[in-house]
Amino acid sequence: MVKIERSFPAPKSLAVEAQKSNGRYDCQDVIERLRSDFHNKCYICEMKDLQDPNVEHLLPHKNGKFPERKFDWGNLFWSCGHCNGIKNNSKYDEGILDCCKADPEKYMYFGLEGNEVIVNSFDSEDETLKRTGMLIMETFSLKNTGMRTYTSSERYKQLQKEMNLLYKQLEELHRSPESQIVIRIIQSLLRRESAFAAFKRCYIRRHAAEYPQLQQYVELEEPSGRLGAEQGNIR
Repeated sequence: MVKIERSFPAPKSLAVEAQKSNGRYDCQDVIERLRSDFHNKCYICEMKDLQDPNVEHLLPHKNGKFPERKFDWGNLFWSCGHCNGIKNNSKYDEGILDCCKADPEKYMYFGLEGNEVIVNSFDSEDETLKRTGMLIMETFSLKNTGMRTYTSSERYKQLQKEMNLLYKQLEELHRSPESQIVIRIIQSLLRRESAFAAFKRCYIRRHAAEYPQLQQYVELEEPSGRLGAEQGNIR
């Protein structure tokens, strides 16, 4: 999960559809804007070039219980069907990190350690961050149905593949530290728009002593205190 810059103003269809008894929140202008803003990447697992995109509500509208959330542009996110299905669980109803308001990389660790995906909060007392980490890890590991066994495994394989691409280029950098071609390839892999960017960027920050020349591509602004102060009221 990486910081997303949401575009404004909201798509015009949302205000129109909100006046209807059975209005839609996934009209074409919403789809096009979310796809562009989120770089056609699931905001939860960071799988790119989605074949099964969903317009997902960060906070649930619960079949009319919270009608103001249904057409709220700030509550609509671009996700894959796999992650949307896992998040549609009551334990996530209180909300996860809003990556359009706060930068997840400031508050969380993203790692592929051995055969395990690890996503931890730097603040062990923050419930929102803990729920976010739990959700992301589940998208790579939950296997409570046959289909989820497949889709979780597929995401893990794609994450592994993307990390291996980075490792290969880092080996090339060791062999040719002055190669601008290698540097450009690594820079591309570390862009927030790339697949599984949080994991790759976190790896480079953790190995800052080994790769000082790459830190400029993964720099973060200092967190503005606790998460709540930066994220604001997402209710």
